[in-house]
Amino acid sequence: MKICVPVPARSTAEALRKMEQIRPHADMMELRLDRMADPDLPALLAAGKANIVVTNRHAGEGGSFLGTEGERVGLLQQAVALGAGYVDLEMLTEESLKRELLDAVAGSGEYTKVIFSYHNFRETLSLNELMDKVASPDSAGRMVKIVTMANKMKDNLTILELLAAAAQMGKEITAFCMGQKGRLSRAAAPLFGSCISYASFGKGLESAPGQFTVEEMKEISRLLRNGK
Repeated sequence: MKICVPVPARSTAEALRKMEQIRPHADMMELRLDRMADPDLPALLAAGKANIVVTNRHAGEGGSFLGTEGERVGLLQQAVALGAGYVDLEMLTEESLKRELLDAVAGSGEYTKVIFSYHNFRETLSLNELMDKVASPDSAGRMVKIVTMANKMKDNLTILELLAAAAQMGKEITAFCMGQKGRLSRAAAPLFGSCISYASFGKGLESAPGQFTVEEMKEISRLLRNGK
C-alpha cells in the first residue's frame, strides 16, 4: 500500500513549495490541475514525476476545471508526453478523448500508468454495479479507482467486498468510501488489497470528505500491521 498526498495549491509556485514539504512524508503526490490556475506541467513534473499522479477532475465527479473537455484531457496527454508516473482518467470521459489519451500512453511505451476512476459523491452502488465498472474493457491491465459516498456503515462492507472480489480476479484496484461513515473503509482497505491510500497533508487540507491525514494513515497502518 502506498500513501498518496494531494498537493493543496492554487498556483504552480504554491504547488512547488508544498511538494517540497510533502515529499518526505508521502510515497506519492497528486496534482489536482483542475484546482490550479495555469499549471506549469514541465516544472511540476520535474519535481519527481515518477511518483506523481496527475488529475484533472471532471466536473461531474467533483472537479473544478473551467475549460472544454478536450482541453481537460489535453492536459493529461501533456502529462503523459512529459513522463508523468500516473494519470487519473474518469470512466465517464467521452470515448473519443479516452481513446486519444490511451493512444498517447501506448505511444509513450506505457511508461505512464492510467488509473481508471469512478467517483460518486451521492451514494455507494451495489456490489454488482461496482464490479461492472471494475471489469470494464478499458480497465483491462490497468488500475481501477472506485470511490463512493458512505451513507450508512454497511457501505463500507460493500467496498471491502469489492476489493476482495477484485483481488480474486488479480485486478489492481484502489477503493474506499468518502464521508465520516466511510472512514472505516479508508482504514481497512489496504488490508483487502487496495493499492493506494489518499491522505491529506494536515487537518483542513482534505481533498475529499472523511480523509485522514498522512500521519493518521501511517499510524493506522502501523497498528493494523502490528496488531498493537
